[in-house]
Amino acid sequence: MANAAQAPDRERRPDSVPATGTKTFGFLLIPNFTTIGFASAVETLRMANLAARRPLYRTLQISADPEPVQASNGMRLVPDYSIENAPRLDALFVVGSNPIPEKNDRRLLDWLRKLAHHGVPLGGICTGSHLLASAGLLKDYRCTIHWEDIEQLKERFPGIVISNQLFELDRDRYTCSGGTAAMDMTLQLIAREPGGVEIATKAAELLLCDRMRGSREQQRIPLRQKLGSAQPKLSQIVAIMEANLEEPLELDELAQLNEVSVRQLERLFHKYLQRTPSQYYLELRLNRARDLLLRSEAQIREIALSCGFTSPAHFSKCYSRFFGCSPRGQRKQSPLGA
Repeated sequence: MANAAQAPDRERRPDSVPATGTKTFGFLLIPNFTTIGFASAVETLRMANLAARRPLYRTLQISADPEPVQASNGMRLVPDYSIENAPRLDALFVVGSNPIPEKNDRRLLDWLRKLAHHGVPLGGICTGSHLLASAGLLKDYRCTIHWEDIEQLKERFPGIVISNQLFELDRDRYTCSGGTAAMDMTLQLIAREPGGVEIATKAAELLLCDRMRGSREQQRIPLRQKLGSAQPKLSQIVAIMEANLEEPLELDELAQLNEVSVRQLERLFHKYLQRTPSQYYLELRLNRARDLLLRSEAQIREIALSCGFTSPAHFSKCYSRFFGCSPRGQRKQSPLGA
């Protein structure tokens, strides 16, 4: 990969000139950037080119300076361009650092504001949302960030809307929680283009991705992260629930196993999880059912029984009420088919 000082020569080479209709996506690498989020997005675009059999997307690595940028895992990447000589972009994604730095490079903030002023769509991968927020570019937009950093983002920027979704596509702002969610976000962006659904589906198959996750799906925040270490009893109760989905335990059984009263059990769930024990237990069973619908070939009746529902009809009613679609409709979203 050429360094930034060689960029003008690169631009004169025929193989560096985008083909007609090719979109150029830039990836701004912040020191200590997360490699998995970066690679998940770039490789998805590469697979889209393979699926389409033509160069739909061109990807460029950009940094504040022409020197190699070190990732959080120690890998060093030589950027194609610095922010001083970067070419015109169809979109830019900020690949955030881990951990989030205390101070931001003023040059990066100014450059991002300049791109926004010129109408360039901006995205954030993992903690990239934090830099966009620091530049004042997420006001009136929905955004997301890795679950470990949600509270920090809320504290620093109380005026922006932050969700717990895997990714958010809000007009010309594209943010994701990092990791493989960058692949899901990129697949959805590809699918938005004319003829893009088929290309995105083929790209997902090349990536061995069993399904394309939608933006409505939430990050699964570990309960211990939500509760901290102050509520070991509640974490223990939930662990027992998770181990007994096929034959759900009664509340008095749960209470007895954990040496608390039913009333104490209900108070714990209401205070820390804002729902009753029964509601939480039902959500665990329904989420497990959803995974089986999308990831296995098991019959709907078998899934209903394995998740503690006495009949497919009762399962379908609960599922439709919670997810807004029937189990059969959900199954159609899986590459495995109905």
